Amino acid sequence: MAEDPPRRQPTLDEVAERAGVSRSVASRALNNAPHVSRAKREAVERAVRQLGYVPNPTARALATQQTGAAALVVSGEDPSIFADPFFAQVIVGATAALEDADLHLMLCLAASDRGRKRVAELLRSRGADGVMLMALREDDPLLPLAEETRMPVVFGGRPVGATPRWYVDVDNAGGAREATEHLVARGRTRVAALCGRLDTEAGRARYRGYRDALLAAGLDPFPPQEGDFTEPSGAAAMAALLANHPDVDGVFAANDNMAAGALRTLRKAGRLVPDDVAVVGFDDLAVAQIADPPLTTVHQPIQALGREMARMLVSLVNGQDPTPLILPTRLVVRSSA
Repeated sequence: MAEDPPRRQPTLDEVAERAGVSRSVASRALNNAPHVSRAKREAVERAVRQLGYVPNPTARALATQQTGAAALVVSGEDPSIFADPFFAQVIVGATAALEDADLHLMLCLAASDRGRKRVAELLRSRGADGVMLMALREDDPLLPLAEETRMPVVFGGRPVGATPRWYVDVDNAGGAREATEHLVARGRTRVAALCGRLDTEAGRARYRGYRDALLAAGLDPFPPQEGDFTEPSGAAAMAALLANHPDVDGVFAANDNMAAGALRTLRKAGRLVPDDVAVVGFDDLAVAQIADPPLTTVHQPIQALGREMARMLVSLVNGQDPTPLILPTRLVVRSSA
């Protein structure tokens, strides 16, 4: 009489599916790791009994190294950067995705020497299950640290001069091109750009999109008038632009904060928007809707950026190999252009 074939052992993925949780949550529940809710822990235990799952000792040893936390590291010096509407929305999106995986979010600043040392120690000691890096600048010392670590790392926006294996970005050049094309379609022929930091890929890509749109229309691009993505820098850049090019009739600002600063300067100079100077921003933050006049801008899905970064990181923590992602943008037309 032939023997029955050996029964296939259930997998951790099957336990997670039966319990209705992610693989990482199932793993931490089985290993009594922190930051797993009682309901999810009981669901995993129930699935284990129903399936007859037996943990692999090697996998168990690896899983116990998990911390139950993910870090969002921003290359900035001012803690108030996390209150900036842009980063606040990134945090909202990332937190929602991490909660689904029962991971807590750690926030870190890393522009000062002290901040970089803390991040370096975090990467060396595996003080988190993974890291999301944002706002990296050209030759940023965080980049080699990220390349050397064995910890999962996801980039929010591509760094200058590098293409990391895992990143989530938005179509910066395409959005800027559409914004500039809109100004040209409104009959503007002297269109300038208030740029963000040109040592960041977002700043460079948005200026590149602006320039390409003007060249395609047979118009001459202005030299970049650089700011740092803040409202005061937008106001100062607009003042310098008016001093050097008083005949400007259209402005593309690299983000809504800078556009709001430009509107303030134009109002002080007695220039009407959009009659004298049409203005388009980038981001579609709340300030765009309450600006005077309401700001035409490029919408980028900021919460989705944070959410997709976190989802990609969770996939890496779970041993998967996700592909990079570029999110689309779209123009939102209001009264300023």
